[in-house]
Amino acid sequence: GQCFRFNKIDNFSYMGIVFGKVIFVSQKNNQYIIKGITLSDFENIFISYFDLNLDYNKIRSEISKISPNLKLACKYSQGIRILNQDPWEALCSFIISQNNNIPRIKSIIEALCLKFGEKIYDNFYTFPKAKVLATLKENDLSDIKCGFRDKYILDAANKVYSLEVDLDKISKLPIESAREELMKIKGVGPKVAECELLYGIHRLEAFPIDTWMKKALNTLFKDISIKDLGPYAGIAQQYIFHYSRMNSNLLFESHNSAKN
Repeated sequence: GQCFRFNKIDNFSYMGIVFGKVIFVSQKNNQYIIKGITLSDFENIFISYFDLNLDYNKIRSEISKISPNLKLACKYSQGIRILNQDPWEALCSFIISQNNNIPRIKSIIEALCLKFGEKIYDNFYTFPKAKVLATLKENDLSDIKCGFRDKYILDAANKVYSLEVDLDKISKLPIESAREELMKIKGVGPKVAECELLYGIHRLEAFPIDTWMKKALNTLFKDISIKDLGPYAGIAQQYIFHYSRMNSNLLFESHNSAKN
């Protein structure tokens, strides 16, 4: 759910389009192999994209001390990293994600790219730039079937392209000010803003909350305050989210036990 342009090929490999590059990522034993890119691409784009320079072992060790259940979640979900995505693509994608499911989100995004992106090769297209979408009207988006979100996409494109909402400056603002700036865009509420901050701008203190996270925080993780998680709240959020989704029976057991 961090990004929407990766597709599973088989149990051990995926194809994705990242920063205009078509990449193939596979796992063999404990090694990960990336194909379709140059060594320069890896060094200049993908070390950052996969956040390979951040010491996640150290972070897990630190936040595991906060709560026994968080320690379990960290151990269970330890392969997860926060991607360093293109901020505009992430913002637009999470606007599309509202009241939506992942297959449909992916379908809308692919239609958007096919119609307004630049062709890389074969049937692979880049994510359309804000300046391209800023020239459109709502009826131009009718073919991609994004529904009520079309006006939000266009408002975001116009404000990002005109720098009324400057994503580069937002990355350097205090977190509360950054949220406020993002919410100047129509259709961007607290959740979309938080997703953009974490997944698009790499503000690791951001903490998106949805229905699953509310359940988790009210049951298994009642002893945790988001403030306790400090600068790595967003990483903890991913561990909590994945652990809770994959062990949903624990949520319901804890909920029923609290009621009793």
